[in-house]
Amino acid sequence: MDFHPSQIPIRKTFEVKDEKSASDAAHEMVKIGFFSENNGFKVIMPKSDDKIARRIGYTVTTTVTYELRKTDQDQNIRYWTYHENKENYAIVLVSLSVLENLGFG
Repeated sequence: MDFHPSQIPIRKTFEVKDEKSASDAAHEMVKIGFFSENNGFKVIMPKSDDKIARRIGYTVTTTVTYELRKTDQDQNIRYWTYHENKENYAIVLVSLSVLENLGFG
């Protein structure tokens, strides 16, 4: 990987504290769309509890994939998890076609 996920332009950032808000964020991402603009989405989640952070990450990624499949959209989404700062992890989600258009693919 010759770039860091933080270099990807972000259309919307979601601050997520629990699994319910993670599911809501994933539904909103699919509703907005991964393919309409050359941007991705970022989910910020707390580092305070690793178990909750893992659940949030799992909920976001599986819900996005499920909703894309359910609505017959391309499921070719790439995501990265990284340390955003001392208090938070971040997940960046972007479609492969957008990633290639940006010159990262």
